[in-house]
Amino acid sequence: MKELLQITGLNAGYGKVPVLNDVSFHVCEGEVVAIIGPNGAGKSTLLRTISGLLKPYSGGITFAGQGFEGAPPHMVTRAGIAHVPEGGRLFANMSVLENLWMGAYGNRPSLKTGVLEEVFEMFPVLKERCKQLAKTLSGGERQMLAISRGLVSRPRLLMLDEPSLGLAPKLVDTIYERLHTLRGRGLTVLLVEQNTGYALELADRGYVLENGHIVLEGTGEDLVHNAYVKECYLGL
Repeated sequence: MKELLQITGLNAGYGKVPVLNDVSFHVCEGEVVAIIGPNGAGKSTLLRTISGLLKPYSGGITFAGQGFEGAPPHMVTRAGIAHVPEGGRLFANMSVLENLWMGAYGNRPSLKTGVLEEVFEMFPVLKERCKQLAKTLSGGERQMLAISRGLVSRPRLLMLDEPSLGLAPKLVDTIYERLHTLRGRGLTVLLVEQNTGYALELADRGYVLENGHIVLEGTGEDLVHNAYVKECYLGL
């Protein structure tokens, strides 16, 4: 498969505090790749650096053959990367529909392709709530809206940061059923998740990030059966 995203020797952090140390990995077109690891390992920092919210100290970020290290967020978004941050970060005082419109801010023509109908088919409750303010939604509905807002720009790569965070098990099942649907449609996904079992079941490949370093990699199936992952992340 053709590589869509390539991260090479990435070093990043906050001020003089390093978080990511020589991180290298890749994501191919049509793949779901999971980044798992403990809280504080640098998973969210990794996505923030790729999306341009944080400038790397050094290293390479290549997307679709173009270098993007240090590029501002609007350029990253226009190139086809959608970042769904931890907690969704919705526009609380905007309606569901207005939040979806904002998701297409960098690619307005996508709204004319039937994408809103597609997300409403995937998450019917959002169509029912389309005039409600985002702050009135339940936790599960807010996560559905955050994912949908990422989808309306028709990204080439969807980056998800902890999509199951704070959700009841039944809602986690619903979210991951929809992610399996997206995988079946060929969408490329980079998934950061502490819910290791769900993430590795969905992923084609995965990486374990600890203390800012990639310490293990393999197919989703290989990592599920890896003794270290089973003991440290699956509780088996």
